[in-house]
Amino acid sequence: MCGIVGYVGPDAKSRTLEVIMEGLARLEYRGYDSAGVALVVTDGIASAKKAGKLANLRAEIEAHPLPGSTTGIGHTRWATHGGPTDDNAHPHLGGDDDRLALIHNGIIENFHVLRTELLDQGVVFRSETDTEVAAQLLARAYADTNDLTSAMQQVVNRLEGAFTLLAIHADTPGQVVAARRNSPLVIGLGDGENFLGSDVAAFIGHTKSAMEVDQDQIVTITKDTVSVIGFDGSPAEGKRFEVTWDAAQAEKGGHSSFMAKEILEQPHAIADTLLGRTDEAGRLVLDEMRIDPVRLAEVNKIIIIACGTAFYSGLTAKYAIEHWTRIPCAVELAHEFRYCDPVIDAQTLVVSISQSGETMDTLMAVKHARALGALTLSICNTHGATIPRESDAALYTHAGPEIAVASTKAFTAQIAACYLLGLYLAQLRGEDSTVRTVMQELAQIPGKVEHLLGRMDRVREIAHFMADTRSVLFLGRHVGYPIALEGALKLKEIAYIHAEGFAAGELKHGPIALIEPGQPVFIVVPSPHTPYHLHDKVVSNIQEIRARGARTLVIAEEGDETVVPFADEVIRVPQSSPLLAPLLTIIPLQVFACQLATAKGLDVDQPRNLAKSVTVE
Repeated sequence: MCGIVGYVGPDAKSRTLEVIMEGLARLEYRGYDSAGVALVVTDGIASAKKAGKLANLRAEIEAHPLPGSTTGIGHTRWATHGGPTDDNAHPHLGGDDDRLALIHNGIIENFHVLRTELLDQGVVFRSETDTEVAAQLLARAYADTNDLTSAMQQVVNRLEGAFTLLAIHADTPGQVVAARRNSPLVIGLGDGENFLGSDVAAFIGHTKSAMEVDQDQIVTITKDTVSVIGFDGSPAEGKRFEVTWDAAQAEKGGHSSFMAKEILEQPHAIADTLLGRTDEAGRLVLDEMRIDPVRLAEVNKIIIIACGTAFYSGLTAKYAIEHWTRIPCAVELAHEFRYCDPVIDAQTLVVSISQSGETMDTLMAVKHARALGALTLSICNTHGATIPRESDAALYTHAGPEIAVASTKAFTAQIAACYLLGLYLAQLRGEDSTVRTVMQELAQIPGKVEHLLGRMDRVREIAHFMADTRSVLFLGRHVGYPIALEGALKLKEIAYIHAEGFAAGELKHGPIALIEPGQPVFIVVPSPHTPYHLHDKVVSNIQEIRARGARTLVIAEEGDETVVPFADEVIRVPQSSPLLAPLLTIIPLQVFACQLATAKGLDVDQPRNLAKSVTVE
């Protein structure tokens, strides 16, 4: 959850605080309950931390400036152990002389046992956090070793759980030491300066050269060097990579919010995800695939695992993958997957979906699947993330940085990537003509999304007029069902009102009891060309709820006039084949949620109680 930054640089001592605060600003989407910084200065550690958003820390530093430094760490917090208070904010100081500072992302599961041990030794704690336990342990280990890297090695081997730790010590200026287990960490490589961060956004304004950090590794950076060892002390080498986006993409660029900006970036996110995936003959070529095509051709079951919005992208893709491949495809919540005793073997392909590639529930599900012998493939938006590295193969979405907590462009890019995977598997089974036909239509989707985004004024008006609404329902069938679920989730996340999505066919089995006069209901109507007469069935659903007083907000494709007599509002989307429609029908629901929350005066980018990347179970 939390955002962490580490920096060692040149003698321009004002730069250190500037780099750290800039990094925290870019990482605030990971947590905004509190924020803090610590710097190595001439006479020890100088620190500042405040509960609340980063603006509170800025005000504190302006009121009480910190001395110059070449070495520092910073943290923006999503609270786990201990509430969002000044005392619980990171960094935490360690030792009797407070000459060590430490920040932490994750949860230390055995902190209570360790805390009790330290209390018995007379340690006085100033917070309720598990992090302060690690700080006190590290300070004591350093007193024994006089080497921060060796001390970190001692401590991490006593910790259980998920953690990334960054530490500085007043006796070792010019050095930051970090450790990683089941929590994100990446190195930024500069010229006469080096960086550490939860993700590359922490340093994208200064370098695009980065290095992955593997599981159970300790990193020591100075301004000129980077060294990596395992928790067991064995030397290791990180894998270098270049970041493919720039700092401007992580800025609002004049938009009212990151979410509004990212909604508008979806044509590019989808196009970039599709870019370069075919050869001159029109056949799919997925360069990231590290799985032998022969093994993929033998797959007889697919299980998609994900959480939240990513789960709904997988649920959407299930319809297409099964249709194109005729392989059974199940979609499971990652946090339930390990506990349902899944039936999988070497012919099962487990596909994980995670924007950050660090979602802890999904990571643990991937590890479980691999332990059971399954093939694993990660669909991810973040190069160098943990889940792709723990998987047999990866398929990157290339959506660019998504800063808003409520996912939009990552969702549509994930659907596009899932479609690529389904088509690739179909190609391995000889369905070349299907692949060519669908890829040709997929190539037209970004343009259709662009066209649709230019026609959202009425949706924004509806959202503004509905700012006082207390409940909204969403209905859909076939691929429209997961779109209804995602539309409801968006409204819950950022507008804090009751919203539920239902399969329209389930309406008569209970949910219709919720319909009362004036109840707003969005209905995602299938194309009239959808098989099984689903269009007519959903139109019947609209008539049923309209007869009971519902206010019907109908999303239908251009040219579908049969819905008009039963709709209070018709929101048109471009025509497409039924399986590709979700890439279009989700757009009005994203715009609606964003505008309604904005009309309520809420922070759409940083909704309460949420963080972008859930890195704890």
